Amino acid sequence: MSQTVSDFIVQRLASWGVRRIFGYPGDGINGVFGALQRAKGKIEFVQARHEEMAAFMASAHAKFTGELGVCIATSGPGATHLVTGLYDARLDHMPVLALCGQQARNAIGGHYQQEVDLPALLHDVAGAFVQQASAPAQVRHLIDRAVRIAVGERRVTAVVLPNDLQEMPYEEPPRAHGTLHSGVGYTAPRVVPFEADLRRAADILNKGNKVAMLVGAGALAATDELMAVADRLGAGCAKALLGKAALPDDLPWVTGPIGLLGTKPSYDLMAECDTLLMVGSGFPYAEFLPKEGQARGVQIDLKADMLSLRYPMELNLIGDSVETLRALLPMLEQKTDGGWRKTIAGWTTEWWQTLEQRALAEASPINPQRVTWELSPRLPGDAIVTSDSGSCANWYARDIKVRRGMKCSLSGGLASMGAAVPYAISAKLAYPDRPVIALVGDGAMQMNNMAELITVAKYWKEWRNPVWVCAVWNNEDLNQVTWEQRVMEGDPKFDASQKIPNVPYHRFAELIGLKGMYIDEPGGVARAWEEALTSDRPVVLEFRTDPNVPPLPPHITLQQAKHFASALLKIDPDESSIIAGAAKQLFAAIRPGGKS
Repeated sequence: MSQTVSDFIVQRLASWGVRRIFGYPGDGINGVFGALQRAKGKIEFVQARHEEMAAFMASAHAKFTGELGVCIATSGPGATHLVTGLYDARLDHMPVLALCGQQARNAIGGHYQQEVDLPALLHDVAGAFVQQASAPAQVRHLIDRAVRIAVGERRVTAVVLPNDLQEMPYEEPPRAHGTLHSGVGYTAPRVVPFEADLRRAADILNKGNKVAMLVGAGALAATDELMAVADRLGAGCAKALLGKAALPDDLPWVTGPIGLLGTKPSYDLMAECDTLLMVGSGFPYAEFLPKEGQARGVQIDLKADMLSLRYPMELNLIGDSVETLRALLPMLEQKTDGGWRKTIAGWTTEWWQTLEQRALAEASPINPQRVTWELSPRLPGDAIVTSDSGSCANWYARDIKVRRGMKCSLSGGLASMGAAVPYAISAKLAYPDRPVIALVGDGAMQMNNMAELITVAKYWKEWRNPVWVCAVWNNEDLNQVTWEQRVMEGDPKFDASQKIPNVPYHRFAELIGLKGMYIDEPGGVARAWEEALTSDRPVVLEFRTDPNVPPLPPHITLQQAKHFASALLKIDPDESSIIAGAAKQLFAAIRPGGKS
């Protein structure tokens, strides 16, 4: 049997090192699925329940492994469903390739069924490279360029394949004018600034008395280098949410996350520093960085378009975080005054005590903070943790103490609901021996994560280690937005938009062959985690949590407090006594932060 275009595509992707593709079939892409079957396991196909989830899985594969993530979908709605997950990869600078089916070439432009102008649709999300194939001899360079650009530029790319073309005999490009003869292979370069620029950076940092560092996803591989530079500078270090695993939280000078989901020590670190070193971070909220003119700044990033974007840096360095920090370290002078670090350690110690008090405070029935507080010390050292967007991300950001060797992630730049479970599935497929935990709110669970539990049920018996846990905060509320309505807008809870149905998630898990557990009293939280983390099958933990425990930002402004008071005066539909308790926490948070 002669090799088809689809056979060539599968073989070419395998030559590029692709070993797993996430997606969903359909007649617009059946040629490639036939080739995947004929390849006899050379590339594993993972069947998601929805194409959006497949794209999230591809994005997560890139995040957790550093490899190219690949997703596949049919024409029309299959391809349009991919878009949200692809934007997750695009906004977090992840290398992902999307393969999309299309109607036959003769039908294109004829208002045919499931005909969508896919190159136009995908142009923004896959703008680095999106092309529709038109001839067999063209496919070779389309695949090669799509992969090389994705991995080389850490971008999303897409190749659109008309269904009739997929079944045609493959032809190598002829040796003729107007043809291309591409090849396989990419090796990442060593990207380091010039020595003169490194010395300029060292001069700025050496003159700082109160150095703060902010690290993000671009520094995840630079843990040793970050620790060495921070120790040399006597610096404190805050972490953007995607960089949560870059430094362990048991270091006294690590202040934890920054921003709306951040900590008070990180807020104070930025408010009082005189020098800022930012490494591999695109953290978006400038109001949590030093005031303009307060601190001298140095930034390290591989992407020029991310430099001096959030804070006007004095010096911008294009470079790989590991290599640049290594080159910079010998030029840095050892700080001998330990006062700044002592101050930071005092902040962090006090903050962890505050978090414990908040997590163990009485609530009805379970304090949502307690779910992650009790998980944190019970996490295995090689655990992988994923979080969804929403109020659960607050508790993930603050209460989980990351230890060295752990991995964790979430939808960062896009902050999309629905990513935690597909992320956790992708993580488990990449690291089948490691325990994986997904943290999900009931809103995201109902939106699309419940369906992906079926994917877990489909595959879990193939995993060498069956420990895979999904924790659901069941509070019948779209909680993050409810609190945003109260604190940012001064509006009471709007039941029509915020209240969601009560669903027995644990029973659904049992229905499809997983283990389900329901916890509705505080004393059962720790026991539930211990049982789930030693289970012989995947577990869904359903925690009945209190929606009226506020996800407090690290610093409450007077304006936010006034908005909250205004919401109370407008008669919030929740019990006034519970809201009053939340108000006590909210107003108490104003005092340490000072003026708005």
